[in-house]
Amino acid sequence: MFFTFLVVVVLTAIALVAAAMTIAKLIAPRSFNPQKGEPYECGIPTRGQSWVQFKVGYYLYAILFLMFDIETVFLFPWAVTAGELGSSALVCGILFLVILIIGLAYAWRKGALEWK
Repeated sequence: MFFTFLVVVVLTAIALVAAAMTIAKLIAPRSFNPQKGEPYECGIPTRGQSWVQFKVGYYLYAILFLMFDIETVFLFPWAVTAGELGSSALVCGILFLVILIIGLAYAWRKGALEWK
């Protein structure tokens, strides 16, 4: 019974994707302009070399920001339900924050947050 349902779902998904691609191919405009193949950078043609190396510090800073931002989002549901869960939730929340602080201290000590 389950496998029959699974086969029906997969076949329906394949049929819907094929139908969407076919309809898009039939109604899409067919004009070609050579400018469509050029790289786009705010409407300004590039001068010189397009491939420029960026300092890895930008990426590292962005990754650290996202990591701590996402972990902060995890604290919201915990804060909402912490009163109902009791002291074990408080201990788990404090442990989570201690791990965050250790990670931040490690990144800070390694110089990941300094602009050199």
